[in-house]
Amino acid sequence: MTASERMKMAAGEWYTCIDDELEALRVAARDAVFEHNSLPPRQRGNIAPALRALLGGVGEGVRIEAPFHCAYGFNIHLGEGVFLNAGCTILDTAPVHIGKGALLGPNVQIYCAEHHREAAGRLAGLEIARPVTIGDNAWIGGSAVILAGASIGEGAIVGAGAVVRRDVPANTTVVGNPARVVTRR
Repeated sequence: MTASERMKMAAGEWYTCIDDELEALRVAARDAVFEHNSLPPRQRGNIAPALRALLGGVGEGVRIEAPFHCAYGFNIHLGEGVFLNAGCTILDTAPVHIGKGALLGPNVQIYCAEHHREAAGRLAGLEIARPVTIGDNAWIGGSAVILAGASIGEGAIVGAGAVVRRDVPANTTVVGNPARVVTRR
């Protein structure tokens, strides 16, 4: 049996993102995100109902400010008390785990997909998905970018505008592009 593109994506293999099943899943996510971003704040609450139902896991007290964007939603797992400020984008082609008490500033972007290095591969829609993990009580500054496969340790701080390509140890502060350690606590 040939694996579907969704199965290849989930297995961390090269897959074609130009696929009817994956497109249908992205449409469902866009509908849930549209509801979340369009509802008046008092009606929406911390997370609009359709988005809450779409997400892979949501702990108590999680709040996602609008606007928000995600690719699929079902790969996003948010621990208790997580806060995502306005403008966050999570392209969750692989699992994204955000630990309890983590805070993401405005316009934080998390990208799990890596595109093919060869032009022909990119034209064919080939990508590979790598998970992202953000530890408990981490703080991700505004407009930071977390790239595929990166892990942010518990209590770490990622400075505003940083681009994280590699793992960030627990209780450290990183800044810059590429992100580099400036303090250890």
